[in-house]
Amino acid sequence: MKKAEAHAGKYLAGNRRAFHLYEVLEKYEAGIELKGCEVKSLRAGEANLRDSFAAVKEGQLWLMNMQISPYAQGNRENPEPLRARRLLMHKREINRLAGSIAQKGLTLIPLGLYLQGRRVKVELGLARGKHTYDKKQALKERDISRETERAVRGREKSD
Repeated sequence: MKKAEAHAGKYLAGNRRAFHLYEVLEKYEAGIELKGCEVKSLRAGEANLRDSFAAVKEGQLWLMNMQISPYAQGNRENPEPLRARRLLMHKREINRLAGSIAQKGLTLIPLGLYLQGRRVKVELGLARGKHTYDKKQALKERDISRETERAVRGREKSD
């Protein structure tokens, strides 16, 4: 199973909200099947991953609700912005993910889009939804770490 590593390619779009709403357990990398002008539109930064998710249908992995705005210099053949896009992974990886998704409370969400060579890749996260108290706890921990970092920096300047 190919897990997503630190990618060296160009970062196209991200889903920052996913880390606030979900606890990401594992990360995976998948290719994405795109049409004509969608790649040009992605290179221009016209993608939105906010409410998107991945689902297994009939043995294939599909990315739903990802918006890629129509390419400005495109023609009337521009594809639908919110269409379902097929993700490219090996069959055994898809079956393993389908089994994980079937567990209670787990979902597959896109964390980012990036270029690897000439190909567009999607970083997927197997995630569990956070409760409100988990979100508040994460904010508290982040604030505490910021305060301690400020205190350390302030002490270094005074020395």
